[in-house]
Amino acid sequence: MSMSYCAAAPGHPFHGPYHDTEYGFPLRGDDELFERLVLEINQAGLSWLTILKKRESFRAAFHGFDVDTVAAYGEEDRARLLADAGIIRNRLKVDAAIDNARRIQEIRASHGSFAAWLDAHHPRDKAEWVKLFKRTFRFTGGEIVGEFLMSLGYLPGAHTPECPVYARVLQASPPWAQSVGVSSDR
Repeated sequence: MSMSYCAAAPGHPFHGPYHDTEYGFPLRGDDELFERLVLEINQAGLSWLTILKKRESFRAAFHGFDVDTVAAYGEEDRARLLADAGIIRNRLKVDAAIDNARRIQEIRASHGSFAAWLDAHHPRDKAEWVKLFKRTFRFTGGEIVGEFLMSLGYLPGAHTPECPVYARVLQASPPWAQSVGVSSDR
């Protein structure tokens, strides 16, 4: 798409609400962060629209993205997910979701929460984040990590400064803005 997401998303039934209320806004809850990571992983090779359309099916299939529930999944759950036409039925992506839930449990043991772990490693540039994620999680290449972190406000670029949502994102104090001293008073 040659136009920016900020130009293309408004008014779209799926992209519009995501762009206006979620993209670039900080999240703190482990389950919400896990959901965003799983969705970004599943988007690899597909369109974000496909993922947004399947989002509710993902939530149902992954028990609301409850980290502890998904971390406890076994072979029966894996088979159930791979048979669920409402989600992306890719073994590597399903295995990554289950294993990444277990890794988030480890992160909670060492840092208290996934958000605290992200905060402990912020700020970093995208290349450093990618290295960290590849050491820590499964199925986390450069585009996945970049979009995941941009969608949470750890990396800039979710919105153009001209976008009306940009000011609201700044009011939410995303980590990237804090690290470079940008405030909503701009």
